[in-house]
Amino acid sequence: MSESGQETSGALNTVKWVACLAIVAAGIYGNSAFANEYSVFIRAAVLLGLAGIAGFFALTTTQGAGFLTLLKESKTEIRRVIWPTKQETTQTTMIVIVVVLIMSLILWLLDIGLNFLISKLIG
Repeated sequence: MSESGQETSGALNTVKWVACLAIVAAGIYGNSAFANEYSVFIRAAVLLGLAGIAGFFALTTTQGAGFLTLLKESKTEIRRVIWPTKQETTQTTMIVIVVVLIMSLILWLLDIGLNFLISKLIG
């Protein structure tokens, strides 16, 4: 891509991000300004609509397109994962519990021993 194309794309991305920030700021201001005039349901519906519009602008930027690509690749990668069986999960959980209990016992005994030694040294 030429430099002028990159500059135009960068300028357009900047305009889109500024629009996103302006929409979010308008939503925050409007929510607080109309807190006593409209119900929470109406304000929440308007905020969701504004979030959708801001999200649309954000997804049309270069970073947004990259994010969509990441989501598609993540979906594909999740399909490739070999999930453990219930038996494997149970066995692994039990091993973790046993190791935690053993380490807790070791640290507790070490704490008691060090407290005993320090109390003997101090008096």
